Amino acid sequence: MQIGGFQPFTLSDFPGHLAAMVFTQGCNFRCPFCHNGALIPSRAAAGLMPEEEVLSFLEQRRNRLTGVVVTGGEPTIQPRLPEFLRQIKALGYKVKLDTNGARPAVLAALLEEELLDYIAMDLKAPLERYHRLAGICVPVRDLEESIAMISWSGLAHEFRTTFVTPLLNHLDLMAIQALVPSKSHYRVQPFVSENALDPVLRGDVKAVQKLPNTTTAEVA
Repeated sequence: MQIGGFQPFTLSDFPGHLAAMVFTQGCNFRCPFCHNGALIPSRAAAGLMPEEEVLSFLEQRRNRLTGVVVTGGEPTIQPRLPEFLRQIKALGYKVKLDTNGARPAVLAALLEEELLDYIAMDLKAPLERYHRLAGICVPVRDLEESIAMISWSGLAHEFRTTFVTPLLNHLDLMAIQALVPSKSHYRVQPFVSENALDPVLRGDVKAVQKLPNTTTAEVA
């Protein structure tokens, strides 16, 4: 596992659980609004955290923590993800996976092996404009497959959108929400500009107004 960061405790990232967070290194998206830009490259500038160190910590905290959030970056691009999750589950932890949904085959394998207890999938934009928010061309059928798979999984889950106001408007949010199955939880989270990958988005209102292909109109 390529681990670019570790948070030993969180109360807010895994509903119902005291959890630790593992940040995997590397992502297949290049979202301009990403607040974890240091995790996008396959190699961490400051070096990687040994997998054994994370597992050792989790073993020592088994009586205090109940969950582990595996986030990124994008965890599903990690070849060792299934084995890593097996080891976490063997320690008795519940696992929450944060994913962009672009690798449904990996998601299906994890579900088949019952390695997940909670899934959170980001929905970046309406499908026809996904490339703008993801920073790359995304096969939208893969996203639709992941949405359906998660909603049918029987696991606790949520879909979520970061409302990047320079790039999305409320009509976009309505289109995104229409992608969410009726019985699935959906939430919108605010955009924090200060650490955005694209420097144009880092709180410079004048610069944001000059962004190409942006939509800022509100619902009438």
